[in-house]
Amino acid sequence: MNILFTCAGRRTYLLKYFKEQLAGDGKIIGADMQMSAPALSAADIKEIVPAVYADNYIDEVIDICRRDHVDVLISLNDLELPILANNKERFKKIGVTVVVSSPEVIDICFDKYKTAQWIESIGLNSPRTYVRLYDAKEALAKGEVSFPLFLKPRWGSGSIGLETVEDMEELEEVYMQLFKKIKKTILATASVGDEYIMIQEKLGGEEYGLDVMNDLKGNHIAVSVKRKLAMRAGETDKAQTCDLPEVREMGKIIGENLHHIGNLDVDIMQRSNGDYCVLELNPRFGGGFPFSYEAGVNLPKAIIEWAKGNQVDTNILQPSYGLTFAKCDYLVNVTY
Repeated sequence: MNILFTCAGRRTYLLKYFKEQLAGDGKIIGADMQMSAPALSAADIKEIVPAVYADNYIDEVIDICRRDHVDVLISLNDLELPILANNKERFKKIGVTVVVSSPEVIDICFDKYKTAQWIESIGLNSPRTYVRLYDAKEALAKGEVSFPLFLKPRWGSGSIGLETVEDMEELEEVYMQLFKKIKKTILATASVGDEYIMIQEKLGGEEYGLDVMNDLKGNHIAVSVKRKLAMRAGETDKAQTCDLPEVREMGKIIGENLHHIGNLDVDIMQRSNGDYCVLELNPRFGGGFPFSYEAGVNLPKAIIEWAKGNQVDTNILQPSYGLTFAKCDYLVNVTY
């Protein structure tokens, strides 16, 4: 089995995890815009592709799939997910299984305002959320929400454009600055209309990352919960696996209702009163997945087996609890 990772970027560890599970029975192909992408150092075959919004992007990826005899394709970039979801049938016709959710699921996850609305619709909590400055001001005047508030792009990726404001003057200034900034970034290409900014209640309790795992047909299988101990550039830097039945049940409810494919990276935080709120849904492998894998969650093996049409023992998707891990930087040779 040959597995292609598109937008490979810095996710060196993920390519290595899948290579471990292939155990020589197949190849790992990495694709990126730049040959210097660190993750390509872990690939057996390295491919250069154009930007995801290029007119010929899908054609180029399909050519790679044919040339390198790809069986499974996994994307590691938010912005590419809707493109792959809309072209999934083209890959299926050449025998490639694309591990990506439906366009409807991608839309719910990528549009953070829709995420908040959808979370509330299934009976879970989300932070109080507004997409118009006027509505946020009105909510402040009514006492429905209070400072500090959290501003972020409605269609966002990583930690781009995250801001905290402490008063009304700062809210107005930062809102306009962020609006102008987003219009100059790639996020404007992915955005719709002029309601770019989300204004949210800022929560200050414990934060958790979930890996909510579904099979390739969208059936819910398992949940891994990690307590976040430190963040860096919007990504989990230190975390500990933990046994929290209430939070794990939230992940199960999300997985059973969303019917996503593969992994769903979920961020959850507590309010001061102890209520758990769902912050974000990311329908892909997230930066917190290594903490699950190192604790025994072997989702790469499960995906390989599902792609072969085999059954999977769900015990391989259960983490050992109380294990703490931390990321560190290291160099890879990208001289090819």
